[in-house]
Amino acid sequence: MSNIEVKTIPIRRSHQLSTKILCISVYSKKNLNADDTDIADQREKKQIQISAKIRKISVISVPTKNENMNNEVKNISENPCLPSPSGRQVKNQRHLRSKQRLLIIDRDGTLIKEPADYQIDSFEKLEFMPGAIGWLSKIARETDYQLIMATNQDGLGTNSFPEETFWGPHNLMLQTLKGEGIVFDDILIDRSFEEQNSPNRKPRTGMFSKYLNGDYNLAESFVIGDRLTDVQLAKNLGTKSILITSKPNPEADFSTANWEDIYKITKPQRVAIVNRKTNETDITITVDLDGKLDGKLDTGVGFLDHMLEQIDRHAGIGISAKCIGDLHVDEHHTVEDIALALGEAIKQALGSKAGIGRYGFALPMDDCQAKVLLDLGGRPFFKWKAKFRREKIGDMATELLPHFFQSLSYGLAANLHIKAKGLNEHHKAEAIFKAFARALRQAVRIEGSELPSTKGLL
Repeated sequence: MSNIEVKTIPIRRSHQLSTKILCISVYSKKNLNADDTDIADQREKKQIQISAKIRKISVISVPTKNENMNNEVKNISENPCLPSPSGRQVKNQRHLRSKQRLLIIDRDGTLIKEPADYQIDSFEKLEFMPGAIGWLSKIARETDYQLIMATNQDGLGTNSFPEETFWGPHNLMLQTLKGEGIVFDDILIDRSFEEQNSPNRKPRTGMFSKYLNGDYNLAESFVIGDRLTDVQLAKNLGTKSILITSKPNPEADFSTANWEDIYKITKPQRVAIVNRKTNETDITITVDLDGKLDGKLDTGVGFLDHMLEQIDRHAGIGISAKCIGDLHVDEHHTVEDIALALGEAIKQALGSKAGIGRYGFALPMDDCQAKVLLDLGGRPFFKWKAKFRREKIGDMATELLPHFFQSLSYGLAANLHIKAKGLNEHHKAEAIFKAFARALRQAVRIEGSELPSTKGLL
């Protein structure tokens, strides 16, 4: 039977988050081989010590480089259907991420060019905006947004804009987009004139009432359009706005003249910062799963810095780590807490895990070989089969290598199996870290938009 301990730890209230972290410690000796019994006993004693300590963990969502956080907070606060960001809890943030996000796209002037008379009432007038098809197709393939077209068509169905002249070009546009994998989940059309002040006409929200019931993640949704009324619609809905314009506009969250930028803006930024402070260590770790970071690796343990550099390089991700630890005692707490914080940071950066490869790697290094099996399935499990003859490599005890990866698997909530053999102890350790990095690279890579699980949750 596994020993399971559950602790609810209060977190200091800040202007961004106020929450409680539910810490679950799971340990099963029966999962270890007979050769690992001594290590298991040592881990079990350490596990009891760990569970007795209070650990404060805060996870901070990182905005994209262009994101105007002040505007985001202001927009969310204006919508009574949404909670204030200062009152969110971590569990509510995770629940928010699990909700469907929306990409609300204007038609004329955004997807297709708008003619001088503002009516696309013939096939000759139908012309797509540059890059709209290609980049929107990438968004549709690589993200999980629900696509909504929302357009004002003044007087549609009246003598000034006969309905029969509208549907031919409109349907051809939809068929063209469908051929590139772009299918709208909803198409909203307001037919009123501006002077009628219809509650359904953008920027009013009458057409969007079914999306205001709390079931959608509006805070991480976007309205894309070429008019300030689209920007105002975003504010009224509590979403972010992307204004298609050749000149930056301070009213919009983002301003751009091309669809490539829209793709970059709407593509989820898989970045996370974890601050972890205990009586033994003070750690800040940043992880970017899709890019490199300018930060340094400074844990106070030189060999650990070298190994983290292997993960950074061979996983193709960015890692920045700073730790002030009780090295006057030994390096144990530093190594353990770095692993826990790194696992938590990767888990947070993964977000919903939609589209990831999930699994991953074996790697040779001169006289050594390492095999790492990884599953980012949300369940922690660790198995280790590697022996080291030296007590230390550099300034790090070799007994901490399995402990590092066990802590990492728990922080990451992942299955992690590691097996290695070889003659050179440094090469063997480096091969393990490199193999883990390649497995992680494979597992976090975006391969589509679907969740890699039949359960519907990871």
